[in-house]
Amino acid sequence: MPGARSIFAILAFPSAYAQWDPSRYLYFTTAGNSLSSSLPLGNGRLGAAVYGSAIEKVSLNENSVWSGSWQDRGNVNSKDALSSIRQKLQNGDLSGAGKQVLDTMSGVPTSPKQYHPTVDMEIDFGHISLDNYMRVLDTSQGTGWVTYTAGGVNYTRKYVASYPAGVLAFRMTSAPVRKLNATISLSRKQGVQSHSASISGDNSITLKVNKGSIAFTSEARVVNDKGSVASDGTSITVSDATTIDIFFDTETSYRYSSQSAREAELKKKLDNAVEAGYLAVRTAAVTDASAILGRMNLDLGSSGAAGNEPIPTRLSNYKKNANAGPELVVLYFNYGRHLLLASSRDTGDRSLPANLQGLWNDQYSPPWQSKYTININTEMNYWPALITNLAETNKALFDLIDTARPRGAAMAQKMYGCDNGFVIHHNTDLWGDAAPVDKGTPYMMWPMGGAWLSQHLMEHYRFTQDKAFLQHRAWPVLKQAADFYYCYLFMYDGHYVTGPSLSPENTYIVPSNMKTAGRQEGIDIAPAIDNQLLWELFTNIIDAAKILGIMGTDLTNAQNYLSKIKAPQVGSKGQTLEWRNEYKESEPGHRHMSPLFVQNLSRCFESTHRWRMRAGSGSTGWSRVWAMNLYARLFEGATIWSHAETFLQTYPLENLFNSGENRWFQIDGNFGFTSAIAEMLLQSHSVVHILPALPASAVPNGSVKGLFARGNFVVDIEWSGGSMTGATVTARSGGQLALRVENGADFEVNGKAYTAPINTTAGVKYDITKK
Repeated sequence: MPGARSIFAILAFPSAYAQWDPSRYLYFTTAGNSLSSSLPLGNGRLGAAVYGSAIEKVSLNENSVWSGSWQDRGNVNSKDALSSIRQKLQNGDLSGAGKQVLDTMSGVPTSPKQYHPTVDMEIDFGHISLDNYMRVLDTSQGTGWVTYTAGGVNYTRKYVASYPAGVLAFRMTSAPVRKLNATISLSRKQGVQSHSASISGDNSITLKVNKGSIAFTSEARVVNDKGSVASDGTSITVSDATTIDIFFDTETSYRYSSQSAREAELKKKLDNAVEAGYLAVRTAAVTDASAILGRMNLDLGSSGAAGNEPIPTRLSNYKKNANAGPELVVLYFNYGRHLLLASSRDTGDRSLPANLQGLWNDQYSPPWQSKYTININTEMNYWPALITNLAETNKALFDLIDTARPRGAAMAQKMYGCDNGFVIHHNTDLWGDAAPVDKGTPYMMWPMGGAWLSQHLMEHYRFTQDKAFLQHRAWPVLKQAADFYYCYLFMYDGHYVTGPSLSPENTYIVPSNMKTAGRQEGIDIAPAIDNQLLWELFTNIIDAAKILGIMGTDLTNAQNYLSKIKAPQVGSKGQTLEWRNEYKESEPGHRHMSPLFVQNLSRCFESTHRWRMRAGSGSTGWSRVWAMNLYARLFEGATIWSHAETFLQTYPLENLFNSGENRWFQIDGNFGFTSAIAEMLLQSHSVVHILPALPASAVPNGSVKGLFARGNFVVDIEWSGGSMTGATVTARSGGQLALRVENGADFEVNGKAYTAPINTTAGVKYDITKK
């Protein structure tokens, strides 16, 4: 492998790239051949998966290209069946209740829409053998590039997804000059209405789809330097050029009511990008992404020579020896932040959040339809948003929640007879589909999606202290979510409970005193996660009402219902009970950690977590990182690190995408990993806790800058010899600051012994040192 200086000499990079950083770059010495070996780029709406092959393939996505329009899937039999199902559950007829749920409450059809590819771009350079090949992704700028030689000529391809311009921009060059030839085309396997290329004026390739999916128009503009241009009607060929620039956009019927409106927007963005030119578009994109991603920096020490290998080699070596160095952990952390910013931005009134594959998909039947799975996966996608200082990525999630609320309000009335509030079950799509999804008792009938999603808005307030956001954005969602449960919940054994419901995707064995004994079932009354979500929701309502000065029934209802929510129950082994009774688990090592939703340091939560892990949980990438985040709450740094090593040895695909079961791409594991490493270094659940779970033996020396804590505090930390040497807390909005260092070490704030929370002033920094 050439050294860092020769690498960058080949690429002719600017001085900003003067130092090779193995915690920043993913690089490869071979081309990609699949989505899971591509370089993923995105501007929050448009995504590009760059393969870098001899005949370049770029899989292109627009996040509102799904399989079709919304349809009301709510089952008209649900409301009339609800009372009967509840009676069966109370009488112990668990199998009868489960069957009736499937017969009367399944959505019709059973599934909502699925996420689809947009188009593929092919760029044929006429090259066969690529020598001195390198392909690179920069996680701090959100850019990618490819360089190689062919026939004695050096070729370079650069790729950027521009948020400011709203387009993708690619540049191809040759050295010496006038050696660049390329044929550019767009293609799609389904629903193509028209496909054309023109060199009269704009040098454009246009593909339109208006059948079997969201309608859209895609266009690529081709700008060349010193070359000649020709077209066969569907592609454009450039010959003997020095530089070729391509600008790409897609606009869809999801955001624009007519074809003329979306194509006017398409033309505007592409005209502006072409007029500005590639360098200006790239500079603005890099400035934008770097400013956001550069808010924080993590240093866990050097991996030495091991960090200078291509990604496939680094992964292979890490599987053999995880002690090779910590920079692969840092790279994976930084990659997660890049992927979140690339797949979740404010792109207007109808922004869409990261789905199961973030933004990148090349299949018409992707795993789990690449939907929004809201019984853990979508929530996990946003765990790193706040703590790693990417708060603006939340806006797309909040937009989808607002899209879902009217759908959920109609579904609450149709299925449960509730005229107030909204309900979403365990999945949704870009339309905010609120009906139960798929057909199976372990996963379908779970009316708690709205409760879990609403928590993200309250957490956004707790971090940012943005009272206007709390009043105008968060409160309406919290209130409407709670209004549904005031109607839906019923009294059982002295508590307000859910039912029919389930513990996501898990099952139990029906006991001998209930029906049908020995059967595997999922439906029950008052699963632990439901009780915990309700406790969280009503607590959030009370907190928000007090902050906003809201009195009356909104406050008293929450207080009344909170007082009657079932507390966590402890089983015979000291574990938290997952269901209302101590049923025998069908799968003790189940991948979901649902009964630990509000894990604290109580012994029953800890016992449940350890029991589930010993039984084999963590069997998917996202499940393993969920365990890492839970171990952070137990302050077990060494255990977090051990699971991080296991994760990196097991689940990353070739380009570091997380895999669901070491087979398919599922992005939640990328985001959950980033969250877990951050929570290892800083937590702010009750106090701003510095180094709560540092794995001192694995990373004895290091630093982190720019972590974000509840209360609107930014935290920088340095440590040496496994212990904090200093930290700085910057108060963005003032307020009370409660602190803890490590496991309760004595420390000083601005030279004075810390004995109690301090009142801070906005804009002031507070230096923390150990005594």
